[in-house]
Amino acid sequence: MHQIVTHVDIAASPERVWSILTDFPAYPQWNPFIRSLSGVAKPGEKLRVTIQPEDRGAMIFRPRVLTVIAQQELRWLGRLGFPDLFDGKHYFQLTAFGNGQTRFIQGEKFSGVLVGLFLHRMEAATKAGFDAMNRALKERAETKEAIDQDKPDLSEGPR
Repeated sequence: MHQIVTHVDIAASPERVWSILTDFPAYPQWNPFIRSLSGVAKPGEKLRVTIQPEDRGAMIFRPRVLTVIAQQELRWLGRLGFPDLFDGKHYFQLTAFGNGQTRFIQGEKFSGVLVGLFLHRMEAATKAGFDAMNRALKERAETKEAIDQDKPDLSEGPR
């Protein structure tokens, strides 16, 4: 087994980060690595994921959702061909800090008989893609517009 793990600290609530992470139709607007993502974030459901590492062609996967814990974790399993050939358990984890910040962790655990053959060719590009997505998520979550969306609308007075 081999693992790639990246993280970024975001000056936004886990709720805000989660809302961006699970707004799959908006991915093409901001995500430089996962260019499109469709499906339902529910255990057992299949997603359609298009990734495009920098300077590489797009790849389409049909992973199965394993875990969904709102504002905490989204995890899926992608496979190349048959089980245990080349499997990737991709995960996003959010950890809340007491000061309204969130640590976003993105990683993938690779296993299977073909991992040694393929991983060395794709590891650097995959890690760079994770880092690029992390930076873009941070930027989107921390923009003034995003922060304003999290504030209650008091223009009509108390309710």
